[in-house]
Amino acid sequence: MKQNVYSVSQVNSYIKNMFAQDFLCSSILIKGELSNVKYHGSGHIYFTLKDSGAAISCVMFAGNRRGLTFRLEDGLSVIVGGSVEVFEAAGKYQLYARQIEQTGGGALYEQYEKLKKEMEEMGMFDACYKQPIPRYVKRLGVVTASTGAAVRDIINVAKRRNPYIEIVLYPAIVQGEYAIDSIVAGIQRLEREGVDVMIVGRGGGSIEDLWAFNSREVAQAVFDCQVPVISAVGHETDTTIIDYVSDLRAPTPSAGAELAVCDMGMLLSQVEEYKRRMTDLILGRCARERMAAENLKLKLQMVSPQAITKQHRMRILSMEEELTAKMDAKLLSKKHELKVYAAKLESLSPLTKLKQGYSYVTTAQGKALTDSEQIRPGDTIKIYMQNGRATATVSHVDRSAE
Repeated sequence: MKQNVYSVSQVNSYIKNMFAQDFLCSSILIKGELSNVKYHGSGHIYFTLKDSGAAISCVMFAGNRRGLTFRLEDGLSVIVGGSVEVFEAAGKYQLYARQIEQTGGGALYEQYEKLKKEMEEMGMFDACYKQPIPRYVKRLGVVTASTGAAVRDIINVAKRRNPYIEIVLYPAIVQGEYAIDSIVAGIQRLEREGVDVMIVGRGGGSIEDLWAFNSREVAQAVFDCQVPVISAVGHETDTTIIDYVSDLRAPTPSAGAELAVCDMGMLLSQVEEYKRRMTDLILGRCARERMAAENLKLKLQMVSPQAITKQHRMRILSMEEELTAKMDAKLLSKKHELKVYAAKLESLSPLTKLKQGYSYVTTAQGKALTDSEQIRPGDTIKIYMQNGRATATVSHVDRSAE
């Protein structure tokens, strides 16, 4: 007997109708623990609901989020109400959530909170234990899986920022029963290698996938490590115990590389800028010092022996000119005064009187005769005139007033 042959679309459509007609699947409440929670940019929430034996994929569309009063996180125990339907294009069924109620923390979440509280009380999260990340790293240690996006992102970002950096990779097991021992061994090995800084992390995943980084052993290894450790586990919303213990937390592995490795391009640009500014400062300082030296040179020239001698010489010349001028003025004044006295003297000179017709009469002995009582008739007198003299004998003396 010949069997009927169906297409994939026909089979998926048939199964979808079976789910749609089933009353239990159209309105169901399922209890479980959240895992792989992802908030999409469109507003939808994608997550997995699981228990100890199985898991189911779930989605809550943005229109159903109005009644959600808390943020979904991996490890929470919840009751999800909705419908189980088939996504016909992919041939898989999933729970379309319309409401979610929180019933308490899941087993892993409770362990996480318990260990976090215990280590916080021990002071392992205290800022005083945080080591500074070196500014310029030569050897970068990386503890992560040897394959996957995380190690590629770290290497690409680190090499882009500094092409000369040496990356020492410890290919650790980051998931499963051997992950804890492998991560601890990697931290201790790279510490012995003497790397400058260490990135410990992996890509995103569920709380189970990341659980090794929530273990006491890994957290203690990070705390005891003498090399600064940057935790870079999962995505930005993922938070593990080593994020609190490490010296610095990075939201993603690539961000961890950015925090660990200095951008050499930017550094070289800064060096060039500092060089330019230093050159400007030096040239400006030289110009100011040169001007100051010129001023000091001028001041030195003003107080030098040559300058002082020149100033004294100029002052002496000035005084000499002033003295000469005063002497000339004095001589001129005295000459004028002498002329006045000479004129006066000339006006009083007997020669002048003689020239005017007067005579000068003396006794025979040369005594000037100014009074008629000085002579007698018969006395010899001498008469001085302008151009000569005469000797005469007094014949008569008239003593009348006329």
